[in-house]
Order: sequence, then structure tokens, then C-alpha cells
Amino acid sequence: MEQAEFKQLTDKYSKDIERIRLKAHSLHDHVNQTYDKVHPYGFHLDMVADSVYRFGHEVCKQEDDLLPLFFGAYCHDSIEDARLTYNDVKNTALEFMNEQQAYMATEIVYALTNDKGRTRAERAGEKYYKGIRETPYAPFMKLADRLANISYSSSHYNDANSHMKTVYMNELPHFLKAITADSEDTRFSLPESMLKALSDIVTTTL
Repeated sequence: MEQAEFKQLTDKYSKDIERIRLKAHSLHDHVNQTYDKVHPYGFHLDMVADSVYRFGHEVCKQEDDLLPLFFGAYCHDSIEDARLTYNDVKNTALEFMNEQQAYMATEIVYALTNDKGRTRAERAGEKYYKGIRETPYAPFMKLADRLANISYSSSHYNDANSHMKTVYMNELPHFLKAITADSEDTRFSLPESMLKALSDIVTTTL
């Protein structure tokens, strides 16, 4: 999709996008979740959604996919962290979009939800990444999530962020390979401009 057309659509649906944003913020506020023990968790959700605004035109295939993309960005942690079930997420999505769109949005959220596991590696193993690669827009959304986390951990200095920056940097080659889908469908793609933005952050912080 051309960038100008994508911008027109974000303007057209701006009120719906804002309603989704506020709903997602309230879900995480309800469970008292924070980001870096400093910010409301919505701070992180907004960072992820920013990638949809910046790079979404490179993956968005049609108008009907716009709201599922933004819903995926704002609600990607709602099962894992806000104690929602799959059906809770779908019912929430139905507040803003039709059945087909709500299914797509919920599948994005579900794909980004970590598996059960005792360690980081167990929670994000091959089954987890396979689910991402096979779900439309999930590779893009996972990259948006990682871009937000790397950007933050590289620019906010404390022991926790320093540790996570090292974790993210060490994981990066495997991570990018794991979310790269074998498909020519743009809904499964990783935008080159987004990968460059990630590379620029990594380069300047090494």
C-alpha cells in the first residue's frame, strides 16, 4: 500500500484507533502493570503502535486490515499480561470491527503470546516462532514489539535496561531468522525500512 493511502486511512479511522488505544491502556492499568517500573504500560503499547504509523503501509494489504493492525499493536500483550483469554480478546476486538477483522486481530495477539515455560527460551521456542511466521501481520508486530524494547533499553540507563539490551543484542540474529516467514505475501513481511531503523539503533549503541 502507498504511504499516502495508508495515511489517509489512519486519518479516516483515527477515532476508532484512539478508542482501541484507550481500551488497551485501561486493560493494563486494571492489572496495575507498568513498563520499566516507571511508566504506565500504555507507554510501551504506544511505542509499538508508532511502528504501525511509521511502517504499516509496507505490510498492510487492504483497508479492512488497518484496524486489526492497530488492535494487534495496542493489545499484543493482553493475554500474556492483562489476564485476558482468547475469547476475551476477540470480544474486545468486536467492539471496534467486524467478525472477520476481529478474528485477524485476535490471531495476531494470540501469536505474540508466549508459551508456558520456566525460562525465556522455553517461553519463546520454535513452536512460538512458528505460530508467528504462520499468522498474517504477526512477524511485523513482533518486530515492532522488539524495536520498541530495544529502542527503550538502549536509551534508558539502569541495571535492568542494561541487562535487557545485552539480551536483545545477543538474541537478534536468531530472532530475526525466527520471525522471517517463507512467503511473498506482504502480510508476512518485515519492512526493510523497519529493519534499517533497528540496525541503526544497534549500530549506535555498540
